Amino acid sequence: MGISSVSVIGLGYIGLPTAAILAANGVSVTGVDVSPATVTAVNRGSVPFVEPDLAGYVAEAVSAGKLRAVPTPEPADAYIVAVPTPFMDDHKPDLSYIRSAAEALAPTLRGGELVILESTSPPGTTQRMADWILAQRPDLSLDGSDGRPRIYVAHCPERVLPGKIMVELVTNDRIVGGITPEAAQRSRDLYQVFCQGEILLTDAATAEAAKLVENSFRDVNIAFANELSLVADRLGIDVWELIRLANHHPRVNILQPGPGVGGHCIAVDPWFLVDAAPQEARLIRTAREVNDAKPRWVLDKVLDAVAGVEAPVVAAYGLAFKPNIDDLRESPAAEIVRELATTSPDMTVLAVEPHIDELPAALADLPNVRLVDAEEALARADAHALLVDHTVFRALAERLTTKRLVDTRGMTVVRRA
Repeated sequence: MGISSVSVIGLGYIGLPTAAILAANGVSVTGVDVSPATVTAVNRGSVPFVEPDLAGYVAEAVSAGKLRAVPTPEPADAYIVAVPTPFMDDHKPDLSYIRSAAEALAPTLRGGELVILESTSPPGTTQRMADWILAQRPDLSLDGSDGRPRIYVAHCPERVLPGKIMVELVTNDRIVGGITPEAAQRSRDLYQVFCQGEILLTDAATAEAAKLVENSFRDVNIAFANELSLVADRLGIDVWELIRLANHHPRVNILQPGPGVGGHCIAVDPWFLVDAAPQEARLIRTAREVNDAKPRWVLDKVLDAVAGVEAPVVAAYGLAFKPNIDDLRESPAAEIVRELATTSPDMTVLAVEPHIDELPAALADLPNVRLVDAEEALARADAHALLVDHTVFRALAERLTTKRLVDTRGMTVVRRA
């Protein structure tokens, strides 16, 4: 059975690009989001966040009548669930958004539909989503037993890089895991509408684990670089020069350290593996702890830089979790700014983030944090912290070398040949 209509539930950083790329390839797409502002923006043909090329796709799809947004699910041939999966204070996964989506779409099912979970989640979550749907709809089944109409449920984790989502949605390989083989095959047929990469089939739990393993691998490697920066600092060694030299070994490729790890993937996903296998995932847990502790180390460096200065002014360059985007989710830079402002209420923090127009709520409620441009920060600050290596900050590097500076990205380091 062909798929001509898709309902994408959750129009965030993954859901909206997926909806737009499907619509661009001729599929009739209904996007679902609980945010009235997001629904209004999409129906107007605009986007509620920055992602290169996305605005053009959305505007064209809406204009062509292939994409519209609604607050609640409507009947479709296929459903893609792309809602948040944060963790709670104890690092256990919060699956409430997935459950809400499952229970909201269940009444619209007739039988024969494909339901795909794209949200990053612990192994077994896709089966739980299916169970939540069937609890609402006992007249349906996953295998057609007892003559009941069946639905096809699968997991297909996103594997895209913010800032390059519209390219990588098309070019990257995808992993599709079905609760049944038929569900995996039907999911592959849907993604082949736009995906030029290889689509690899497996079971749902393995597909869920694959995404967690990919990001845990990266987290462990980042943790090595971040821990190395602490070791080098203790020994009085330039960590950037150390890494440059070590990477001349043909089988060594150490990553660059930073102020921590942010974003909704690498900073979150490893905890799902730790929660699933707490006794076995010891290295993964330690890597998370190393990376989670790095912002505090940076904070202490900044406080040292202004020690003895009365009512100091600190400039923080960057709030996003990575370069050249406006995404502040789990951002160590934003965490450092907040901790600076709350730890030292007599301090003024000048945040320089060229990719946003206003401070996020977590910082806007602090009277001693202001969003300013780079020139004001350079002129007023007693100390400076380079937290994100935005391309636009490269022009500032030479001017910052004469300041009290904490450079967490090595942007002011003179690179030797």
